[in-house]
Amino acid sequence: MQDISGIPDAGQQLINSYGNGGFRISGERYEGSVLIVPEKTSPWSLSDINDLTVESLQPIFEAEKPIEILLIGCGASMIFIEESVRKPLREKGITIESMDSGAAVRTYNVLLLEGRRVAAALIAV
Repeated sequence: MQDISGIPDAGQQLINSYGNGGFRISGERYEGSVLIVPEKTSPWSLSDINDLTVESLQPIFEAEKPIEILLIGCGASMIFIEESVRKPLREKGITIESMDSGAAVRTYNVLLLEGRRVAAALIAV
């Protein structure tokens, strides 16, 4: 597991570590992929980034406050996210960035600690 450190505001979901098929978020272990908004972490049924759809990201749209940036952790390596997913997110005012899941974890924590409205959709590695 890769350990990550930082001190979030009360109730914020900070990713403590990742690897071995899951994540430790705010002290709780999640097996498999996850969707994270600053206030909540949810298991995510996606295990292959090629199955990504706008519908699979629905919990991101239900965040307490609107999300500005969505980081997509594609697993072990980054792939380009299709326009059919990117365009509807842009129309909702959400910038999307894809990268490998480790980079997405680190970037999410930095942006969260900066006070940004960030979310992450992470494929487990």
